[in-house]
Amino acid sequence: MPALFAASSCVCVCVCVFFLLLISPACLSRWCPTTQSNVRWVSSRERCPQASGLESVAPLVHSGEETPDPISTTIKGIIPAWINGSFLRNGPGKFEFGEDRYNHWFDGMALMHRFHICEGRVTYSSRFLCSDSYILNSEKNRIVVSEFGTVAMPDPCKNFFARFFSRFQMPQKVLQLFALFLKIGNSTLPPFSKISLNSQVENSAAASPRYIHTSTGFFYTIIRVPPSEKAAAKEDSADLNGAEVICSIPAAESRKPSYYHSFVMSENYIVFVEQPIKLNVLKFMLYKIMGQSFHKILSWEPQYDTIFHLVDRHTGKVSQVKYRAAPMFTLHQINAFEDSGFLVMDMCCGDDGVVIGDFTLENLRRESGEDMDKFYNSLCRNLPRRYVLPLNVDEQTPLDQNLVMLPYCKATAKKADSGEVYMTHEELHSDELLQYGGLEFPQINYDKYNGRPYRYFYACGFGHVFADSLLKMDVHTKELKVWRHPGLYPSEPVFVASPNAAEEDDGVVLSVIITPRKEKSTFLLVLDAKTFTELGRAEVPVNIPYGTHGVFNKMG
Repeated sequence: MPALFAASSCVCVCVCVFFLLLISPACLSRWCPTTQSNVRWVSSRERCPQASGLESVAPLVHSGEETPDPISTTIKGIIPAWINGSFLRNGPGKFEFGEDRYNHWFDGMALMHRFHICEGRVTYSSRFLCSDSYILNSEKNRIVVSEFGTVAMPDPCKNFFARFFSRFQMPQKVLQLFALFLKIGNSTLPPFSKISLNSQVENSAAASPRYIHTSTGFFYTIIRVPPSEKAAAKEDSADLNGAEVICSIPAAESRKPSYYHSFVMSENYIVFVEQPIKLNVLKFMLYKIMGQSFHKILSWEPQYDTIFHLVDRHTGKVSQVKYRAAPMFTLHQINAFEDSGFLVMDMCCGDDGVVIGDFTLENLRRESGEDMDKFYNSLCRNLPRRYVLPLNVDEQTPLDQNLVMLPYCKATAKKADSGEVYMTHEELHSDELLQYGGLEFPQINYDKYNGRPYRYFYACGFGHVFADSLLKMDVHTKELKVWRHPGLYPSEPVFVASPNAAEEDDGVVLSVIITPRKEKSTFLLVLDAKTFTELGRAEVPVNIPYGTHGVFNKMG
C-alpha cells in the first residue's frame, strides 16, 4: 500500500511529536442541541471525575541513558514463543546539554528503544537518535537549535551584532516541507540514515508540487509514496522514489492554517480534518525575533468550525462538499471504513481548547498532591467519537434531514442551504470510560482491519497526566476491558496477531510499563488481547523516560 503524508504548503505543520492540548470550556449554541431545553452543555473534561492525591511523575521526565548493546531481561510468566520480532519505541530522553535545559517535554532529544523478542526470550537496547539537533547540541555542549517550547540563545562567543542579527534568522527546519526522514535499522537500532522527501517530490515526474506560499494563501498538501520494486522485495526498504503530490487543499482561512497531527484514510478516501487550532502567521514570522518559542504561535479559536475535507485517494480529487462539525480537536484516528455510501470515521476527540503547550517540564515535575492535581484537572479529556460522512451528496439531496441511514450509527449529517453538510458525532463509549480519564493512543489489528469494518481497539487511559491504564474497547457494545495497577504507567498498546489468527482479537498486546516509585523497574508487558489478562512480562534493569509511539516489526 502506498504511504501517504500531509504537509502545509508553507510550513511543516505536521510536526512529528505528540501535542497535548489543554482546554477550558467553550460552547457555540448552534452546536449544542441541549441549550434549546436549557440544559447546560458539558465538556468532556467536566464529565470525567476530578483527581485528588495524584503522585508525582517527575522521575518519568528526566534524561535517560543509552544501552547500545543488547542486555537480557528477566521473564516472569510466559512470553509466547510465536512472537518473533522487534518492538520499537520512541520518546524524549534527553532534556539538557551542558548548563542549558529544555523547557518543554516535546523538546527532549529522541531516545529509541528496542525489545527484541524471539522464542520466549527478550533482550533490550536503546540509542539516542542522531538527528542534526542532537549532533549540533552535543558538539557545542549547549542548546543551539530552537525546539517547540525552547528558544536557543545566541552563541555567547559571538560579538553583539552577530548575536542581534541571529534573532532574524528563520528556523530552517520549520520552513521546510519535510526536513527529512530518519531510517532506523530493524535488526539493530543503529545505524540511522537520512532520507529526504523534498528531493524525491521535486524530482518526481508524476506531479507538480505546490508547497510554496502564494498570494492565495496556504495549502495542505497530501503526498503519496508508492511502493517501488525495491520495496516489494524488501519490506523495510527506505526508497521514496516516485513520491508525488496527489492534491493540495486550500486552507479555509487563507491566512490562518490549522495545526494537524494526522489524517483519516479508508479504502477509497482520505479525510483531512481542519480543526480550529490556528497558526498565527505574523507571530510565526516574528516569534524568534521576539524570543518566543514555537508553541506560542498556536491558538485555539472555537469561532471556527471543524471542516472535513474529503479526497478521492485514487484520483486526488477534492470533494466540493464541505463537511462541518462543532469545534473540536483530534490527534489520533482509530479507524475509518466505508459502508453503503457512507464513510464512518472513529477518532479520539476533545471539544474545547484554549491553552496549548502546557506540557512543560516544570508542570510535569510538580510535586505529589494538590499541585499535581491542579495541573491534571485543567487538562482536556479525549474521548472516542464516531462521525459519518454521506458520500453521495448532490443538488437533489434533501435539506435539513438526517442523511445517515446506517442502523448501527447514531451520528447525524444534514445538508444546509449552502450545500454544506453539518454533522454531529456519536459517543463511542459508555460512562464507564469516564472514570479512566478518557483515552488516547488508539491501536487496532492494523494489518487486517485498517480501513475496514472492525470491532475492537486498544488505547491508554489517562487518569493521570501520563497514561495509567490500558483499555480494550468493543465498539459494537461499548464495553471495556481494563489493565490498571497503581504506580504503573503503560505506553501505547500495540497489537500483534497470532499465527493463523481466525478472530480479530486473536493475539497479544504489547506495552512498556514504567514507574516513578522504584529505580530500574521497567518491564515489557504481554497481554492476551482477547481476555486482556497478563501472559508475562520481561523485566529490564533500566530507567526509561515516558515516551509516545511504538511499532512491532515482525522478523522471519
